[in-house]
Amino acid sequence: MEEGAQVPELFQRLFREHYPGVARKLYALTGDYAAAEDLAQEVFLRLYRSPPDRLEAVGAWLHRVLTRIGYDYMRQRSSGKALLEKETARVAAWSESAAPSGETEVIREWEIDVVRRVLQKLSDRDRTALLLREEGYSYEEIALRLEVNPKIVGTLLARAEERLKKKYGQEEERQYGGRRESDRGGAGF
Repeated sequence: MEEGAQVPELFQRLFREHYPGVARKLYALTGDYAAAEDLAQEVFLRLYRSPPDRLEAVGAWLHRVLTRIGYDYMRQRSSGKALLEKETARVAAWSESAAPSGETEVIREWEIDVVRRVLQKLSDRDRTALLLREEGYSYEEIALRLEVNPKIVGTLLARAEERLKKKYGQEEERQYGGRRESDRGGAGF
């Protein structure tokens, strides 16, 4: 029982005596004061859990453990940096390849123009309902804006969408002179 009480006292003495040097060496190794303090605590936790057989060699033991812990930290940090750089490069490459081509951009602009023309042909209520839903408004918010019962918003949106599709089809038909999309393909292109 008496020996167990001495271990915490001995540990406290070793901690007070060696902590500043351990933290300073870890700071010199990592260049990060907060990390050095955390790592120094890890060194002393290992000392507490499994002290060296010879306490007179505690200085060398602490140096060996702090070096190992410091280098492990540096390896983890550099592999984390490498992983972050690799992921950043992957996302950047994906973003570049995801950028629309000129042809895709022209088609997209044409579709937006057609949708705008079709929306203008809808009633104010249908147009407003569809645009509010597209902006992410809730049914209750749409009902308040349109001054209608919230229970009918779903039906109102479904009917407005049907009218939009019908008018969009008519606009496409007008654009292509009655030819269907499958007919516009040309001779095997």
